[in-house]
Amino acid sequence: MSKLNQLQEIIDSSDNIVFFGGAGVSTESGIPDFRSENGIFESLNKYGKTPENIVSHSYYIDHTAEFFKYYKDNLVFKDAKPNPAHIALAKLEEIGKLKAVVTQNIDGLHQKAGSKTVLELHGSIHRNYCQICGKQYELNSVLESDGIPKCECGGTIKPDVVLYEEPLNSAVLNFSIDYISNADTLIVGGTSLVVYPAASLINYFNGKNLVLINKSETQYDNLASLVINDAIGETFSQIKI
Repeated sequence: MSKLNQLQEIIDSSDNIVFFGGAGVSTESGIPDFRSENGIFESLNKYGKTPENIVSHSYYIDHTAEFFKYYKDNLVFKDAKPNPAHIALAKLEEIGKLKAVVTQNIDGLHQKAGSKTVLELHGSIHRNYCQICGKQYELNSVLESDGIPKCECGGTIKPDVVLYEEPLNSAVLNFSIDYISNADTLIVGGTSLVVYPAASLINYFNGKNLVLINKSETQYDNLASLVINDAIGETFSQIKI
């Protein structure tokens, strides 16, 4: 039986699926992984720092203007569209098979595709708030600002994204653990499972089918029921839902 047929069979026989995705889910929508070789080269060339350095809490505090320039240029892709993976997952939720999407991405493409239960471990570019008064702002307020986006009260408008050196939102993390630990099938896609603590969520899975779909190998491949080394969107485009 081919791997695609195995995946089809697993999805058909499951009624409590959770999907856990990383940057590879969004690259097929034209959003580059800022931690890729090209991303590292570009940030070192332009800023003299690695992407992890620039997208860190301390860099945000010490070099706020430079942070926002990098953020707008490298982390925000307002016109990106959902790809076949996002669309398939939304359909699986609609028919009651998929219970939640847990994502490391901040682009909001799962919601744009129609997914309702989306747990965003690293936050979202679409939520922004004043660090002084707490007023909420949409993405355009950040994009259209000249330099550092400012609230009418004078506070800095910070994107609701989890920077390096910042903890994950404990409520989002706990909900993610609950969904994963109760799932009968966990499909992990577009992540090499090296960014912690998010990658450790796979250890909470107690169900029957662990499916890993990623272009490259991961350290968890030997634990999986099924490993597909291919693009996640391309894979889901061939599944009947």
